[in-house]
Amino acid sequence: MEMDDSKGLVCVTGGTGYLASWLIMKLLQHGYSVNATIRFTQDHKTDVCYLTNLPEASQRLRIFNADMDKPESFSAAIEGCVGVFHVAHPMNYGDQEIEEEKIRKAVDGTLGILRECLNSKTVKRVVYTSSRTAVVFNDKGLDTVDESSWSDIHIMKTLEPISAASYVISKTLTEKAALEFAEKHGLDLVTVIPSWIHGPFLSPQFPEPLRPAMAMIYGNQENCMKYPSLTPFVHVDDVANAHILLLENSKAKGRYICSAVEVTPDELFNFLSARYPEYRIPNVDSLREIGGIKHPRLSSKKLLDTGFKYKYGLEEMFDGAIECCKQKGLL
Repeated sequence: MEMDDSKGLVCVTGGTGYLASWLIMKLLQHGYSVNATIRFTQDHKTDVCYLTNLPEASQRLRIFNADMDKPESFSAAIEGCVGVFHVAHPMNYGDQEIEEEKIRKAVDGTLGILRECLNSKTVKRVVYTSSRTAVVFNDKGLDTVDESSWSDIHIMKTLEPISAASYVISKTLTEKAALEFAEKHGLDLVTVIPSWIHGPFLSPQFPEPLRPAMAMIYGNQENCMKYPSLTPFVHVDDVANAHILLLENSKAKGRYICSAVEVTPDELFNFLSARYPEYRIPNVDSLREIGGIKHPRLSSKKLLDTGFKYKYGLEEMFDGAIECCKQKGLL
């Protein structure tokens, strides 16, 4: 496809990430040209072959080096773009850097990127990737939550380990700050709130976000997430499609929850044991979260009202992830 047939130029931040890499593939399929940002470090050369080898990538994908600690480093990648998908989020929580400092960096980095979007004069809309953790942690006792719900920072501070608390606090504060900034400066910003993203992956190495769900398949009890009373999942392809729809839908506004299925620990255990008898699925009692906060259901009504449809269930999520692990020699 020639550049002039393309739908225009968009930027995807954090391009090597699990969701971002899948989104890049989908955008190329949809006819977009893509500028992807990646953080190269001195001691760690990032292998991006799985991006540059995608169909159409040789004509329509460019890779840029950018770092959220230096938001101005994103300006070259954002220049000339009609849309920006801000997917990147610092993940190195749990090292020695003070938690408050890391949270501040996540917020400041995002606001700096939004400023570059404003300065570009070409960006018509920004789609920011938030997280279910920005809506579910509060003590309101609701059975179902929608986009009006925000997690309570004080409750999140009680989460263990502290590194997990830092991540969810930073995701919540970053989304809030992004929406406030957009409102104040007249920037068209939509946020996507995916539940637990699951399914196949492009990278040669195992994506971190898949580790807790796949720990059950690996029979690795230590790494298993303690599943809350209800665990919400969504297929990576559905999330990517939701991002593209929300870029293209001129009426889209504000926050959108993106969550396809919710299962209890018992339902998940029964499903996995029946479908994958060849794997040692840990005992269901070891998966239950002891005490903790009751997780509400997530309402996707607002997203579905745009005409969006989920295409995939748990079967495709686990089948896709397992198949990728086998192909890449990870299982």
